[in-house]
Amino acid sequence: MRRVVVTGLGAVTPIGIGVAAFWEGLLSGQSGIDRITRFDTSNLECQIAGEVKGFDPLAYMDRKEVKRVDVFIQYAMAAALMAVEDARLEIDDKNRHRVGIFIGTGMGGIPCLEEQHKVLLERGPGRLSPFFIPSIITNMASGQISMRLGAKGPNSCVSTACATGNHAIGDSFKIIQRGDADVMIAGGAEAVITPLTVGGFCAMKALSNRNHEPKKASRPFDMQRDGFVMGEGAGIVILEALDYALARGAPIYAEIVGYGMSADAHHITAPAPEGEGAARSMQAALDDARLRPEDIDYINAHGTSTPSGDVCETMAIKKVFGEHAYRLTISSNKSMIGHLLGAAGGAEAVATILTVRNGIIPPTINYEFPDPECDLDYVPNQARKGEVRAALNNSFGFGGTNATLAIRRFEG
Repeated sequence: MRRVVVTGLGAVTPIGIGVAAFWEGLLSGQSGIDRITRFDTSNLECQIAGEVKGFDPLAYMDRKEVKRVDVFIQYAMAAALMAVEDARLEIDDKNRHRVGIFIGTGMGGIPCLEEQHKVLLERGPGRLSPFFIPSIITNMASGQISMRLGAKGPNSCVSTACATGNHAIGDSFKIIQRGDADVMIAGGAEAVITPLTVGGFCAMKALSNRNHEPKKASRPFDMQRDGFVMGEGAGIVILEALDYALARGAPIYAEIVGYGMSADAHHITAPAPEGEGAARSMQAALDDARLRPEDIDYINAHGTSTPSGDVCETMAIKKVFGEHAYRLTISSNKSMIGHLLGAAGGAEAVATILTVRNGIIPPTINYEFPDPECDLDYVPNQARKGEVRAALNNSFGFGGTNATLAIRRFEG
């Protein structure tokens, strides 16, 4: 089995565009949650979200391309190009058949779908865009990026709700490990802050209604949490076989060492009792990485700020780590960026990789009222320095699908 390292990072998030801005926002405890600006929310129970601000797609695609693709593809393209530049990766005839793309999305092109449905109703099918279908299908982020870069290796997509980003990175890790590619550009993208989607999550009673205090609405593990807050963006990583990365003198951030998956087989939205499925996902990642529970110093939690989800994840951590659970540092990026759905695992993998590399742990902000059922160290409100030799990144999705990545400090 080949070792797999991370050589490049790219991020588009509600607290910053680009990895430096994203990381700085996380360490400063910046909230990207505010009132929704893109449409009238007066008839919705939830009127807040983590919108990406100041994004200019023309910085990454030409005007004609921008008009032909949905926003999730624009975010994915931007983050992928950032990551490729960060990795100093050149794709040419010598290597293009060994460079693959694996970028997922939870819901695909909902903004374009809503827009074209309106056209259908008001102007008829003859006025639908010929780019409608290629714009909304979930694999088109991977497709567009492969065409832009000329990457002809494995090209795929996964759509596993909120576990999508982690599944895409984990599957890419395995593709390289077994020798089917030398490089994979992997992660997730999402852009579904629209009336239909926000309204749909409101109908499920899944979202926070703390409209009067947007920046305090996402509060994972806090007693007063009342639901998640939607976010959007993209997180992309460049994975390479270690020998390939060393041969080309690539920068190395960290090493991916394990990947775990599981199913709750329990409920369409609720986690399994006591986090049973989440625990098996974490244990599988540890087993794959050949790490002991005490080897882990930090967990980037799924931590959605939902009443049952945060309790179940806490119980799962205790089940896997025993007494060591109380020595772990744990934090949720969603307290600042909201829940990026299919992009969550990608963005949070970027954050976890930087945590391992830099030895600084981003906080869980808005942690004010401790919950006796959530009694671990969630790094409340302020970033903390600390050695992180190895970490887990958790992502759990509707339908009971779970994914965990094990990430270790690179030591040659």
